[in-house]
Amino acid sequence: MSTSFRVPLTILVVYFLSLLSGVAAVQAQTSPDVSLTCDQPQPIDVYPGSTRTTVIYCTLTNPTTLSEKVELTYQSGVIAVAGPGSATVPPGDTSFQVAARADLRMPEGQQVVTITGTVTQWGGAPVSGTTTPTEAKVLTVFKQFSRLRVGSELAFIQLRPKVDYTLVFDVYNDGNARDKFNVEIQNYDELNEAGFQLSLPLISQEIDSLAPPEKFRVQMRTPKNQGWTDKYFSLQFKATSEYSVRTEGIPNYQVQVMTIYIRGVYLPGFELVGTMMMAALAGAAVGKRPTPDEPILDEEGNLTPLETRLF
Repeated sequence: MSTSFRVPLTILVVYFLSLLSGVAAVQAQTSPDVSLTCDQPQPIDVYPGSTRTTVIYCTLTNPTTLSEKVELTYQSGVIAVAGPGSATVPPGDTSFQVAARADLRMPEGQQVVTITGTVTQWGGAPVSGTTTPTEAKVLTVFKQFSRLRVGSELAFIQLRPKVDYTLVFDVYNDGNARDKFNVEIQNYDELNEAGFQLSLPLISQEIDSLAPPEKFRVQMRTPKNQGWTDKYFSLQFKATSEYSVRTEGIPNYQVQVMTIYIRGVYLPGFELVGTMMMAALAGAAVGKRPTPDEPILDEEGNLTPLETRLF
């Protein structure tokens, strides 16, 4: 066989072999295929004023040599999601995004979002029969936030010097999870120097989200400064969320101010003198009262009848 004949024959053989390999590849690729992966989204803030949303980033991978149309469905439980209903996936990867939105003040917790992809067209033609869908599960987390209120039934009270009184303050947990609240008298040193004696029987308490308020009591004795007192004082009751200090980085607190008006006189020993005088008067009254067996004489010195005696 001459050289001029062998060269064209070799080219024809290579050509036919390439055609056969292409046909074999197409014949081997008898069904569509797709895979789905999604990244874990950022936690969702649900405090008043937040966007309450997060974005889920997903990727569809088509390992075949033909373009695919993939239908997308979502299961999201207690949160709302928004994403494309379908995607066209050429050979290789295609990305898409899904937005997840939580309700305002959603309780702290989590929700699984399931995204499912099903191939409905392959190479421009509808897929015959059923195909196995692919799915990805991601966990959306609702972050805790702190919020509180402090109140009291009285904003103003008038008292005398050296009297004991109990002040009551209400602390509300308006956050979305159980929280611990620490309380204090913010201006304790100032009131102590003015003569007040203050005590907090309970200085911290855990409160459930949106539960009835916890009552904190302040036991107080007003000043006993000698002489006349006519003065206004301000008591500052402060409550602080422990979660905000530990996690949020900025203390979340509220201060309830109560005005205390002290008016009256205090003299050292006045209470003892008054008590002794009252005891003496009571003793004198008892000493003058006749007993049933004691004879009672009238003005002329005669015994009075029993029925006319006054006891």
